[in-house]
Amino acid sequence: MGAVVGTLTMQTKQRRPSRDKTDDELEMTTVCHRPEGLEQLEAQTNFTKQELQILYRGFKNECPSGVVNEETFKHIYAQFFPHGDASMYAHYLFNAFDTTNNGSIKFKDFVTGLSILLRGTLREKLEWTFHLYDINKDGYINREEMTEIVRAIYDMMGKYTYPALKGDVPQQHVDAFFQKMDKNKDGVVTLEEFIIACQEDETMMRSMQLFENVM
Repeated sequence: MGAVVGTLTMQTKQRRPSRDKTDDELEMTTVCHRPEGLEQLEAQTNFTKQELQILYRGFKNECPSGVVNEETFKHIYAQFFPHGDASMYAHYLFNAFDTTNNGSIKFKDFVTGLSILLRGTLREKLEWTFHLYDINKDGYINREEMTEIVRAIYDMMGKYTYPALKGDVPQQHVDAFFQKMDKNKDGVVTLEEFIIACQEDETMMRSMQLFENVM
């Protein structure tokens, strides 16, 4: 998850240009897909109005049309992982942000997800991560889904994976997770099983990168 947040917030850490409130409000109306008003987004997220203005400038800088399609998202994300192949993980991540399943991410989708990842409660972060792993959105994580995500993470990290990637490492990782998560041994992990297992195991929490402070 740290990689998720680190990539998507990169533009927000640049120096804030000197602009007044009128300029900021005007800018919010000039893209093809106008986002929610700043006041409404402030109420719906854990960001301040000023932070939303900074986030929006970074978002618009990368996506002048006001929306991000999957190919653009993959291109942006790949720049931060030059030693690996981030395309598959970016695909799953894009789907997690695209909550309306319409093939694009609007600014509201972006900041809503980012708000959870950066400043949500522990449960909110775990719920978001669960939905990332639940590829087919049936409310369960099975071994195949978790294996796909874990393998995508290893592919993304490339030569910097630890332990060094071998053919069976992703499956070993999944087997260890499932042994701890699948309490009733029915072959799938529910949201509650996922949350309980993560909360009970500090190593698992670190694996999910929930302790990383990226802001």
